[in-house]
Amino acid sequence: MASAAVEILGLGLGILGWVGVILACGLPMWQVSAFIDVNIVVAQTIWEGLWMNCVVQAGRALTVIVALLGLVALMVTVVGAQCTNCIRPGKMKSRIVIAGGTIYILCGVLVLVPLCWFANIVISDFYDPSVPPSQKREIGAALYIGWAATALLLFGGCLICCCSCLQRDETSFPVKYSAPRRPTSSGEYDKKNYV
Repeated sequence: MASAAVEILGLGLGILGWVGVILACGLPMWQVSAFIDVNIVVAQTIWEGLWMNCVVQAGRALTVIVALLGLVALMVTVVGAQCTNCIRPGKMKSRIVIAGGTIYILCGVLVLVPLCWFANIVISDFYDPSVPPSQKREIGAALYIGWAATALLLFGGCLICCCSCLQRDETSFPVKYSAPRRPTSSGEYDKKNYV
């Protein structure tokens, strides 16, 4: 029963992480204009997102792939969850849940790549002296949402995998041990058991 609750918690965290990835993918706040030097007087904020100005096209592709993989992970985990009756309880159901948790972990790792890549570009441009102050940008809120979504996906996937690995298979039988022999009333062991 406790493992089912942990599994549902992991599934909930995975869903929140998946929604966070979709939100981070669609938000136009991956980089925000920096207010330094002369720009501090100008109160205009410029937002740039993944879909407006992306130097590396692989970042777009990876975030879309992660959004689709998150949907696959959700379906696989729900099919194999303890609280559903799609598959009979047993080893196969546990393996399906582990596959769903692994896909969530894979989503977390894959979405981390474009987030860190984009953040590296923004930070290196910010500290580059050849870039004029009007072109300098700072990390936007969408990157922080993406990093939080990564943490949720990784933690949720780990919870799902761990609770499924700890489940005991209901179809297997426990090992039976014979009870130890007790001495007779005279203090000796039964002679017919002596070899």
